[in-house]
Amino acid sequence: MAVDRKEKVIRAAEKTFASFGYKATTMDLVARLADVGKGTIYTFFTNKEELFYEIMNQFIQRIKKIATNAIHDEDSFFVNLHRALYSMLELRKEHQLTIKLTQEFREVGTAQAEKALADIEDAILGFMEEFISKAAAKGELKACDPKVTAFVILRLYISLVFDWEMHHSPLSSQEIADLFELYLVHGLKK
Repeated sequence: MAVDRKEKVIRAAEKTFASFGYKATTMDLVARLADVGKGTIYTFFTNKEELFYEIMNQFIQRIKKIATNAIHDEDSFFVNLHRALYSMLELRKEHQLTIKLTQEFREVGTAQAEKALADIEDAILGFMEEFISKAAAKGELKACDPKVTAFVILRLYISLVFDWEMHHSPLSSQEIADLFELYLVHGLKK
């Protein structure tokens, strides 16, 4: 069945990109891992780049679904936002392909890796911006620029989830939630 073969190609390509990165992945490697002829891949995808972006788009949809599932109507804006952000960033942190792309971008500067990582961040920011806009409209937040607010909150989370761990013991989800509440809900001013 064509759909099964296409899915087989996508899964094999994801494993290949996660192992070798964008630059070193070839259609021959993907075909070998998928156990299909290289021509089969080209019946579904024009080139490596199109195959790669299909995989990345599926990952972005997965991130959005995880974030949406983290939102519970009975919980406050900040509890929901923390849970959604933490879930999205944990997925990104553990996802082998994004790990490899981050490494490839830092070491080689591959444009496709940079674009894929930027697309993931844009998807997260877009989700947050919409969530912030809805909360402001319901009166849960002060009036603010949702785009700037989403950016600031995401940068804070990235700092607490990723950057902090470079030189310190990782913070727990609860510690991050507490810091988030301190900085964004209450502020530091006495």
